[in-house]
Amino acid sequence: MTQANTFSVILGVATALVSGLVGSFALMKRMTLAGDVVSHLALPGLGLAFLWHINPLIGAAATLAIGIVLIDALQRRGGLATETAIGVVFVAALAIGTLLTPQEDLIDALFGGFGAIGVTGFSLGLAGCAVVLVTIYLIRHKLILIIFSSDLAQSVGIHVRRINFLYLAIFGLTILLGVHFLGALLVGAMIIVPAAVGRQLARTLDSFLLISSLAGMLSVGTGFAVAGIWHLALGPTIVGVASALFTLSLAAREKGSGL
Repeated sequence: MTQANTFSVILGVATALVSGLVGSFALMKRMTLAGDVVSHLALPGLGLAFLWHINPLIGAAATLAIGIVLIDALQRRGGLATETAIGVVFVAALAIGTLLTPQEDLIDALFGGFGAIGVTGFSLGLAGCAVVLVTIYLIRHKLILIIFSSDLAQSVGIHVRRINFLYLAIFGLTILLGVHFLGALLVGAMIIVPAAVGRQLARTLDSFLLISSLAGMLSVGTGFAVAGIWHLALGPTIVGVASALFTLSLAAREKGSGL
């Protein structure tokens, strides 16, 4: 295995670990739709980056930052109008990104595969994973209390809006970390599907977070192996493995409930 491939596998597994944690809180916060919008807002940035021949992740980072601010503003409004607006942003980002992206780069933008990861990219990626991991650790209790009751959280001095925005920011950073491997179309699934596995199998919050992270890491590790052996596209292979794990978790849940 070459150094670039080793970097890709290590960074992919590290990204999967934090994706499981972030996805677990996303499921508890019922923000799956907003998460999909955030991931798809990377696509216009990717398209512009390919057009201007710059690093695709720089373009994705720019539009993800815009997306985070936009989704935060929409979420604070609340109501059916917010859900409609988020849905419009979702399809608009996908359409605009598809139009902007050169045809020869469209598959990479949608499904990942931007070339080998160098030392700099590897180091920055691991630093990003560390930021997500530390932030989740520091705000986890506040997030849980906000999920249980935002009014109660506010009454004990928690700045609910600030914590929610901080969580959305690390959600966006996690999307950015995964775009290289999965592309704008599939990266949201890598956050949600392993968390869905954890939700089926876990009985406590700690086990939920642990199983979600392990499911993500197993999906990425197995995806790399299967894609390498059978020369398959990496992104769809990873998501396919994650989906298979979710199917197995459903079967295990039903079997356990029948005993």
